[in-house]
Amino acid sequence: MMQPVSRPSWNALALPLLALALWAAAPAARADDGVPLARFSTSQGAQPPEPWHFSGLPNKTLTHFEVVQQDGRRVLKVEADQSYGNLVHATQTPLDASTTLAWRWRVDEFVAGADLRTRAGDDGAAKLCVFFDLPTSKLSLGERTSLALARRATGEDVPSEALCYVWDNKEPKGTELANAFTKRMRMIVLESGAAPTPGAWVGESRHLLADYRRAFGDEASGTLPDVVAVAVSADADNTHGHGLAYYSDIDLHSPAPAHNAATRPAEHPLQGE
Repeated sequence: MMQPVSRPSWNALALPLLALALWAAAPAARADDGVPLARFSTSQGAQPPEPWHFSGLPNKTLTHFEVVQQDGRRVLKVEADQSYGNLVHATQTPLDASTTLAWRWRVDEFVAGADLRTRAGDDGAAKLCVFFDLPTSKLSLGERTSLALARRATGEDVPSEALCYVWDNKEPKGTELANAFTKRMRMIVLESGAAPTPGAWVGESRHLLADYRRAFGDEASGTLPDVVAVAVSADADNTHGHGLAYYSDIDLHSPAPAHNAATRPAEHPLQGE
């Protein structure tokens, strides 16, 4: 099981400031442009490969992340048991019409009682989140103040917004909503309920700019933000439940240069495989 990093994670301090639903941020050191996400399949043991790192909270039971052999391949096993935790990978990837995110996942057990629309039920067995560095000039005065306080208190570059893809057992596929704690995090339900075949893997391929504009349409103008981190998340601390999911390697790809303008070729519509 991955252990928490030794220094305090920003989200342990930022919750009362940002109410970002206790999600992890990227560490200060970012991956170089164009470097792909480290692949779980390359791990020689149970530890996810660096720079994937675990981020949890003090006084919380930790969600269990480990690389296992499953269906003939090395994959990430994520088990939440009345727990909270994120597995985070920093990056510096331009957001462009060419930026894609692809992965395969399966959910063997959903968190009973989870409800994305309430704070008390804000748990889930399978969430994949993308963090963006939206310029603070686009935030409200209150949000800018909270973000500045969080960054000053932690000494880290706390991300300003996040888009999470969810496999939920309640909300219909295609549901889009803001996190129950904050509109700085938007969610898209890609899969709903059990797979047609028990234990089946489901593939996803997302066009991030299309999803970003759909989720943050009121902010997706002018210079587009870069992707600064990707996080695998599972929690069952609010509902005191249990969840179990698996992830294949996650592919984040963007051949375009950094500092993209908002004017791009028409992007693909919101879709999943």
